[in-house]
Amino acid sequence: GQTPINLAAGLAAAGAPIWGTPPDAIALAEDRGRFGALLRELDIDHPAWGLARSLDEAREIAGRIGYPVLVRPSFVLGGRAMAIAYDDEQLARFLAEAARVADGAPVLIDQYLEDAFEVDVDAVADDTRVVIAGVMQHIEEAGVHSGDSACVLPPYKISQFHLSIMRDYTERLGRALGVRGLMNVQYAIKDDVVHVLEVNPRASRTVPFVSKATGVPVARLAAQVQAGCTLADLGFTETPPIDGFFVKVAVLPFDKLPGADVRLGPEMRSTGEVMGHASRFGHALAKAQLAAGVKLPKTGAVLLSVNDYDKSAALKMARDLHRMGFALFATEGTAAALQRVGLPATVAAKAGQPGRTTVQLIEQRAVDLIINTPLGQRAHADQSAMYAAAVRHRVPLLTTTSAAQAAVSGIKALRGWE
Repeated sequence: GQTPINLAAGLAAAGAPIWGTPPDAIALAEDRGRFGALLRELDIDHPAWGLARSLDEAREIAGRIGYPVLVRPSFVLGGRAMAIAYDDEQLARFLAEAARVADGAPVLIDQYLEDAFEVDVDAVADDTRVVIAGVMQHIEEAGVHSGDSACVLPPYKISQFHLSIMRDYTERLGRALGVRGLMNVQYAIKDDVVHVLEVNPRASRTVPFVSKATGVPVARLAAQVQAGCTLADLGFTETPPIDGFFVKVAVLPFDKLPGADVRLGPEMRSTGEVMGHASRFGHALAKAQLAAGVKLPKTGAVLLSVNDYDKSAALKMARDLHRMGFALFATEGTAAALQRVGLPATVAAKAGQPGRTTVQLIEQRAVDLIINTPLGQRAHADQSAMYAAAVRHRVPLLTTTSAAQAAVSGIKALRGWE
């Protein structure tokens, strides 16, 4: 995807005819200054950002928009050298790494929307219309690279109100940029506001998934549009219907690479993807997890460690799991919330605290599923130790309430409760 984007301007300068989206439109989407001005002109919300050429500039930007921030070089593939910084010390370290990859170009400092829903939209545009091919809701937390994040088509937990806003934004952006062919727009929804994260005027890795789910050869249609056809000529004028639910899950290489850093983040780690399809979301997720080599447990014990915002959602999931006969382990704050509503939860200590820790529980094979929704720097540090143990011992670990609710639905489906 990124390679032709990087080559387009040079090819055009050398006199090569460029089919599809013009190089200036590609440059506009990739240039943060010009793209930010376009979003302001179109009155579309986006996270605050800045361009830094030095550590002092980066600290000034981070101070203005507030931590946490996403540090990343532009024009890179697979989220290379992207990282989330929670303080000045991390910012300095990540900036040095990003500057090495950026090769003299300024480094982007973006506001990181922690605990947001992320959504991918693939669309095909010609000179007269923009047709959305598919809208996918990420099941992982925002900030995990889209190539590593599980996602579901159609979205199962996004209101029609927010979907209509994303449709409107996608059409307006496609027209304003002059896209001809495929485009991918990434959105984040936080506190009822739809933010545009980025627009890629090219094919994305989700196109094959959308094509298989809808039965529409999206890449073929886009190539024909680039060659001069219109969407009306091709009979592709509205979003194709979807039969049931399709869940995409990344295949991660950690069990084949002992000692590798197993944390998910903005830098892509996956080596493949699988898809599950069923009439119900829970069944589709269970199938996808099984294909990826992760087996959801039908019985056993669950470890819960959730942030304060997710406690109410965790109570409902814990109640369902308890009814299905699962034993409950939880970190101190989560355990107190469960015990207040009469759910029996055994307290597990976090890494470095006295008592039987979350990592020991995993290493002793005492738990069969982990629900952990980190918020803030310390929580992410605790999660990395837990995640390393979970990967080593092949225990499914879920990092968002949406993923956890999906897994509970999947377990109900496996047990015949749905």
